Amino acid sequence: MNPLVAYFSATGTTAKAAKALAKAVGANLYEIRPAVSYTSADLNWTDKGSRSSVEMKDAHSRPALADTDAPVAEHDVIFLGFPVWWYVAPTILNTFLEAYDFTGKTIVLFATSGGSGLGKSAAGLHSSAPGAKILDGRMLNGHLDESELRAWAEGLKL
Repeated sequence: MNPLVAYFSATGTTAKAAKALAKAVGANLYEIRPAVSYTSADLNWTDKGSRSSVEMKDAHSRPALADTDAPVAEHDVIFLGFPVWWYVAPTILNTFLEAYDFTGKTIVLFATSGGSGLGKSAAGLHSSAPGAKILDGRMLNGHLDESELRAWAEGLKL
């Protein structure tokens, strides 16, 4: 397994989980960054007019990426992390997947959330990565033990 941990983090929570996972599995780390950073007002899920609310209401929304420098071609397994928004992955994950060729690669999802699980995240991402195998991974909230993360990744038998 030659893993890459790619992640989108709006507030730093998912970044912490991604860094812990990358260290545990000996993976390269890549941050998926939006061309325009999200402000706290953009992330206000109680405001139907906030940027994140508007994006998540539109399944075709594709927020622009700051770059397309991820070393995807060099890796066969991509651990893909994100905060759960409205029970799915933020649409910037679709933008990321559509920017690269994931044919023949395995994508393992991981996420952070204040209260929900992975929900229908994998289903919402499949069409953006044709030819890839997308696996529901796990939630990585709270304390992240390195040996536990390593055992989980090894247990995937990738």
